[in-house]
Amino acid sequence: MTDLLTAAQMRAIERAAMDSGAVTGLELMERAGRGVVAALLEEWPELAVTVHRAVVLCGPGNNGGDGFVVARLLAERGWEVELFHYGDADRLPPDARVNHARWQAIGTTRPLEGDAVRTACEAADLVVDALFGIGLTRPLEPALKGALPLAPCRRSLAIDVPSGLDADSGRPLSGTLPADLTVTFERPKRGHHLGQGPRLCGSLRVVPLGLDPQLILSIAGEEGRELLPADVVAMPRGAPKLVDGSRMGVPPARWFPKGSADAGRGGGDHKYAHGHALILSGPASRGGAARLAARGALRIGAGVVTLGAPGPALAENAARLDAIMLRQVDGAADLAGLLADRRINALCLGPALGLDARAGALIGAALRAEHAPGVVLDADALSLLGQDDALFGALSGRCILTPHAGEFARLFPDIAETLAAPVVAGPAFSKVDATREAAARAGCVVLFKGADTVIADPWGRCAVHSAAYDRAAPWLATAGSGDVLAGMICGLLARGLDPMLAAATAAWLHVEAARFFGPGLIAEDLPEELPKVFRALGM
Repeated sequence: MTDLLTAAQMRAIERAAMDSGAVTGLELMERAGRGVVAALLEEWPELAVTVHRAVVLCGPGNNGGDGFVVARLLAERGWEVELFHYGDADRLPPDARVNHARWQAIGTTRPLEGDAVRTACEAADLVVDALFGIGLTRPLEPALKGALPLAPCRRSLAIDVPSGLDADSGRPLSGTLPADLTVTFERPKRGHHLGQGPRLCGSLRVVPLGLDPQLILSIAGEEGRELLPADVVAMPRGAPKLVDGSRMGVPPARWFPKGSADAGRGGGDHKYAHGHALILSGPASRGGAARLAARGALRIGAGVVTLGAPGPALAENAARLDAIMLRQVDGAADLAGLLADRRINALCLGPALGLDARAGALIGAALRAEHAPGVVLDADALSLLGQDDALFGALSGRCILTPHAGEFARLFPDIAETLAAPVVAGPAFSKVDATREAAARAGCVVLFKGADTVIADPWGRCAVHSAAYDRAAPWLATAGSGDVLAGMICGLLARGLDPMLAAATAAWLHVEAARFFGPGLIAEDLPEELPKVFRALGM
């Protein structure tokens, strides 16, 4: 688990460290510059062998101050360095002004204007973007955009974030200078993992500044933070604790309680102690999605998985199922009869369920059941929720919604419209903001899918699962993978996990399974990779 910080939180952390006397602003700037140089030489070891040419673009604030340090350190290594400065040097912040003076003692500063910058960048081995970093809250000025090499350079490095990218949302404020490598400090920022952040940042390296971890945690927000297999956004004070009591640093095995039916009594010695998941299927010839979900629930550890299908679909499903049990569920009355068995403690509806009256009745029966298992609502179920205010109003804290962007827009059109609106200022409305609003409105956990999956609950707890950088798995974008994810969440609910933890854990394992398999993945492969993932985790 890694804390994701906002720009404001990072500034507050640095200010608190300086106010405490633990470090000065100049020392922080020196540490940042040295960290950047170390990171670029680690990323491109060939640059450590001979003398090279660098262009450093410095802005009017402390990000520019970091750039002055980098320019000086590269020059001290014998590099030929051209430095362009945007703004008035006399108006630099005090620490940046000191480092500008140190640079001028060994090199020259040119104004950042006209075609000179583009020409210099084309001839350079490395371009360092130290223009604005996390401090930018408005679009780049047209004159500045005209001078920047917005096309990729031979090698480009951004300090903190590529200039023009909003550090909180991962959304461009205007034309953005893309980077091959982005170096940030202490913790990643939200914008590194959201929206277009991963694409524009290239590779990401996080450099320590030697700040007190407890100071960072106190400002990021410690209350309500649990072990989640995802990057965690600051939790609000008063958020409820997760049911298994996991804390940071607890081994991954604690994500999986020994049993649900026997939780707290030392159980776990029979299948029902690991929970009973029920997956509801659609009509004949449309059962594949539900079977994928059922396989995901079984492989992730639910002790028993049952597929409920309409009568005409029973033979088709029976021919394809072995370890998964099969029951006839033609309508709400059949579902109510099944749910009388209180060993069923998790339910998944939606994958190819259909959009007919049967599907709507099943969703209503599941949401209003006297015996209330955890409920995962995916795919067709989400479409029906978006069309029926009564169904939407029956949602509760035991539910998990798993929309992709299109489904999210149908469920929460006003929130989606805000998220899609052009960015005019930062910090911009982000996918984190959108998911938190949606979860509060729905009164349940919302898992907003994508390469930057965000999970939030009604109390404001939030986690980002970013399949980017060294966790990228683009082959996961294949038909049926979302159905497997829904089943995995359902299986973890059956095992007794809190809905928030079940959703975040399943999202992490979903990507791990894809990474274990690699390119060529199809949805059927995902559940079969889970045993390899568990073994690698030492479980």
